[in-house]
Amino acid sequence: MEILETSRLTVRHLTTDDAAFIVDLLNQPSFLENIGDKGVRTVEDARQFLLDGPMASYAQNGFGLYLVELGDSEIPIGICGLLKREGLEDVDIGFALLPQFWSKGYAIEAASAVMDHGRESLGLDRIVAIVSPGNERSCKLLEKLGLRFERLIRLAEDQAEIELFTPSATRDEERL
Repeated sequence: MEILETSRLTVRHLTTDDAAFIVDLLNQPSFLENIGDKGVRTVEDARQFLLDGPMASYAQNGFGLYLVELGDSEIPIGICGLLKREGLEDVDIGFALLPQFWSKGYAIEAASAVMDHGRESLGLDRIVAIVSPGNERSCKLLEKLGLRFERLIRLAEDQAEIELFTPSATRDEERL
């Protein structure tokens, strides 16, 4: 199910048919370093990840992580979407692209469209982001989205600290 289109991208629901792509994306060194090891090594692992994660979130929350494809060729390049995590009061935006699609403006294009969709179609008043300390590439993208570093947090006591980015006052005031 297509969620939205931009000038260059299509953003749609993930399905179990996307499992092979998910295995590739979740095992990229950059994904493992900045987001973490999800334990997805096989297509069957990926199918279960999709069923338990994004697809369950669509049913429970009405949103989740989406597949990002090049609009003209339908080549999958990454994921981007909205998440409702335990330990985080607000909905947050998440994204990851295959490295060969970095530095082409796709991440900001997809993330901007997803945030607009969250606000306009889903009625979300506030969307935040979390990022691993040291992930400068994602921090710069979040700042372009109008989010600013607020503080370090832990989603759970046994987890490492992560950076919380929240809407800047200027961005909130613009929407009022």
